[in-house]
Amino acid sequence: MTTIAPPGGHGRPAATSAAARALARCVAVEPEKFAAAHWGTAPLLSRAAELPNPDGFTDLLSPADADELLSRRGLRTPFLRIAKDGQLVPAARYTGGGGAGAEIGDQVLDERVLELYASGATLVLQGLHRTWPALVDLARDLGAALAQPLQVNAYLTPAGSQGFATHYDTHDVFVLQVDGRKRWRIHPPVLPDPLERQPWGGRADEVSATAQGPAALDVVLEPGDALYLPRGWLHSAQAQEASSLHLTVGIRALTRYAIVEELLSLAAADARLRAGLPFGTDVTDPEAIEPELSETVEALRDWLLRADPAAVADRLRARAWPAARPAPIRPLAQAAALDTLDADTRLAPRAGLRWQLAPAGPERVTLRLFDRTLTLPAQCEPALRALLTGAATRVGDLPGLDDDADRVVLARRLLREAVAVPAEG
Repeated sequence: MTTIAPPGGHGRPAATSAAARALARCVAVEPEKFAAAHWGTAPLLSRAAELPNPDGFTDLLSPADADELLSRRGLRTPFLRIAKDGQLVPAARYTGGGGAGAEIGDQVLDERVLELYASGATLVLQGLHRTWPALVDLARDLGAALAQPLQVNAYLTPAGSQGFATHYDTHDVFVLQVDGRKRWRIHPPVLPDPLERQPWGGRADEVSATAQGPAALDVVLEPGDALYLPRGWLHSAQAQEASSLHLTVGIRALTRYAIVEELLSLAAADARLRAGLPFGTDVTDPEAIEPELSETVEALRDWLLRADPAAVADRLRARAWPAARPAPIRPLAQAAALDTLDADTRLAPRAGLRWQLAPAGPERVTLRLFDRTLTLPAQCEPALRALLTGAATRVGDLPGLDDDADRVVLARRLLREAVAVPAEG
């Protein structure tokens, strides 16, 4: 029987106090109320005065931080997009080589960015959950609170400008207003709960017509304000009398359609569903297809009634786990810790790591991670569970192993595989 990582449950890291604080920064209601009244269904505006951080969101990414990224970090596409008059600017207009020793041709050129921004273009810094430390931490903690993978972008808009026309996103978002003021006009969906394969461009006429009607919410976000929008809700945003900087946290949740996709993939094991159509069937003739459709639906129904939840969960795990990386490690410090590790060394589980323990025969156990599977002697299972479900653990106190030499060998393996990290303090 597979052992699932407690206390988070089913391979999900537990929601820590840091996770609770991250969610509290984004919504001014209790988590239970947010889940019942807003999650996936209705927008929520949270004013700065209702949120816990009096300084707003400048600790996450300030205008000076954005300038740092744009000028001194060798930023490359696609970590920057630029939009003007509702259209994306070709990357060739603001990228080039970085000079001697950095001739890669898609690096952001700050003087070109200045030219475009000064002429009214919106700058979109993408993937900040991978490149900016404070947002790496926010994405991990907020992702733990929501049990969903996240992405973080920043939008820098000159005074009076609007980067994109009215549109909808195919994922939920939190909008965190960092600097300046921005007017948001929100309209109900033309397609509730759109999938990623159903972008707004395919319904541009409906979107445009709906945007001409009365807004469900017409509000100016001030520094420190937050706005939650479920996927599919139409929105447009325009900077006011000064430039604006806001963060958009995108929630890349799996849907029921993902379960359908995995069920259909597993259905290939059913011989009735793999059977070919009768010889000479005209697939363009509805009357010819009707009996084949009926038989296929019956076979599919029979198969679905026998579908194995464990098999579906295993396939969904392969999709969900790689989408949310655990906490970063420091490769040099981690390697140095290997050289000094002994029974008195204290280790901690890598924050945000998803894992599963499962038997692999009578003498082995597997530790499934987001990107690989480790196979270890079965007697390591108590030590693995103790380390991965606890706080800091002294190597010499790991249970289930015969002596400190075995404990050090296991600890060294877990450090090298980035499963554990040296405990702080």
